[in-house]
Amino acid sequence: MSIHPYRTVDVFTAEPLRGNPLAVVFDAEGLSDAQMQAIARWINLSETTFLLPPTDAQADYRVRIFTPGGELPFAGHPTLGTCHAWLEAGGQPQRQGEVVQQCGVGLVRIRREAARLAFAAPPMRASEVSPAMQRQVLAALGLQPDQVQAVQMLDNGPRWLSLLLDSAQTVLSLQPDHRALAGLAKVGVIGAHAPGGDAQFEVRGFVSHAGVPEDPVTGSLNAALAQWLIAHGRAPRRYVAAQGTCLGRAGRVFIEADEAGVWVGGDTVSCIAGELRV
Repeated sequence: MSIHPYRTVDVFTAEPLRGNPLAVVFDAEGLSDAQMQAIARWINLSETTFLLPPTDAQADYRVRIFTPGGELPFAGHPTLGTCHAWLEAGGQPQRQGEVVQQCGVGLVRIRREAARLAFAAPPMRASEVSPAMQRQVLAALGLQPDQVQAVQMLDNGPRWLSLLLDSAQTVLSLQPDHRALAGLAKVGVIGAHAPGGDAQFEVRGFVSHAGVPEDPVTGSLNAALAQWLIAHGRAPRRYVAAQGTCLGRAGRVFIEADEAGVWVGGDTVSCIAGELRV
């Protein structure tokens, strides 16, 4: 039996139980791939991360990210939550004000600003979505074509079939057929709120094929959406996105574009600390 320090961190919220929880397992170098997958399946959160020594001298730590159904090369809320747990446990970055994470997509920079962390959005590739797939996804979401303003496939490690909808209300009203979506793609939707609230956009991420019907708050999706929409003038260079509303959460994702790229930030808070024995 091996014993590993363990934390559960709530991400994209400063209030416990209102964001997206992440399981973080420390000292994971003795665990096999099969054990990591079994742990992630047993914990059954959208992601579980495993902290390892870096193999790149520029990195402060290395992380592997597992869903209950498989490993991911990158994900946003695990990036912020793992960094939070690593710092809280006494991790010391090589550079003042910045942490460098090594993961499946390479090195990811994480900025420390007061109590909030923000990661640099990794490179994103956009491609067209075939008309046939668009029709299938719209049918699974119960959308009419005139409710959709733009569609793109966005790939920053995870691949997101992404739709800009006509309003936040349309986003919130969706009742997707998850069984139909499971055979298609991960789907992200975003729509603008009316002015005056604390969030400018509403986001939802449907990940039916990963064993989790809807992700509460999704960093990788928000990163890709921000890069896409800002580049095409459909979103300002700085905004707040709400996510998780339909799941009883209150996630807030803070987007900022500068000369270095797009930064995706959020508050983080530890909820559980203990030991994992396997």
